[in-house]
Amino acid sequence: MRIGYFCNMTNWSHKAYDVLIDEVREIGVHCDETGWDSIWFTEHHLNHEGMDACPNPLLFGADMAARTKQIRIGQAANIIPFWNPLRVAEDIAVLDHMCKGRLEVGMGRGVYGREAIHMNPKADLNDQAKNFRLFNESLEIMKKAWTEDLFSHDGEFYAYPAKDFVWKHDMSPPDPSFMDMETNTLTKIGVVPKPYQKPHPPLWQVVDGHRSIDWAGRNGLNCIMWIPTVKALKERFEVYQTARSETEGRDVPLGEGISLVRDMFVADSMDEAREKAAEGIMTYIRWIAHWRGLGNHMNPGEELPETPGKLDLLDYDFLHPRNLLFGTPDYVAEKIDELKTELNLQHLQVWSNFPGMNHDDVMQSVRLFSEKVLPQFAD
Repeated sequence: MRIGYFCNMTNWSHKAYDVLIDEVREIGVHCDETGWDSIWFTEHHLNHEGMDACPNPLLFGADMAARTKQIRIGQAANIIPFWNPLRVAEDIAVLDHMCKGRLEVGMGRGVYGREAIHMNPKADLNDQAKNFRLFNESLEIMKKAWTEDLFSHDGEFYAYPAKDFVWKHDMSPPDPSFMDMETNTLTKIGVVPKPYQKPHPPLWQVVDGHRSIDWAGRNGLNCIMWIPTVKALKERFEVYQTARSETEGRDVPLGEGISLVRDMFVADSMDEAREKAAEGIMTYIRWIAHWRGLGNHMNPGEELPETPGKLDLLDYDFLHPRNLLFGTPDYVAEKIDELKTELNLQHLQVWSNFPGMNHDDVMQSVRLFSEKVLPQFAD
């Protein structure tokens, strides 16, 4: 099993941003030196509350690449409807060279409407169908940019080259491979550089619903999932397995191409884990569940009693047995073994730097995981 650190940067206590950066660097360097497979950065914007504090996972990935030697560097995820597809294709390719091919490219459509409408009105989450078409077209352009020396694109949102753009330059001789020789208008463009990894780094999509999972499987993308219980994940894993098997014409093993994010806190006792980290993870889940409710935490067919508020049942005792890797090293290892046994899980991402957490406690959890859990599972 390949185990990575999901570095979801939160700044709920509003510490100085350079301090936050130093804490993230300490986590990343430790993971690199102790045999973790990867570290993943998220993308969120306009979060003055401090819940999500990383606006550019590629920039943090570049910083991490300069400070590490072997750990792979991923994004969970680049929200590509917010980016110009040419620009993000270039930036990803440059970072792939900077880290000598240690890059994993995660992509998403966005989850917060406040971000989407301000980063790119065309990505407005109130129009999910349009947002998806924008995501799909952006990905198509990125793949062309990486795999074709010169390319063109004419879509709903983007047209490359720009229509009727005339190119004349004494040091760029006229060439029919990229221009109309009669009018001097561009017919194709090329992105520099191409990625270090060929044809491009591994591609991952953050997914949740069955339709998104099926689409990823049929379009050659790996998947990143997060919250659900083991029983609920089994259904999702099977949707992906079926989609890839039918598309690729082979029997794809359950779990292949899927990475699972789990909330993790390792301590010397179950009570200590709860005492130090329960409020941190509950703060984060309350933020997420404000929109989603408790549906993602429930087993298939499970019904919860009706309550006046949709989050009235959400507490640590409700959450812990469903999807938290919180407890002693033996307990956490047992829960990971369950994921491996029931789902044939091959990629796991865990994190401990929850909102408001004391950084020393975070590092102690990460060190305990490195010393007593990781050796049992890491490839």
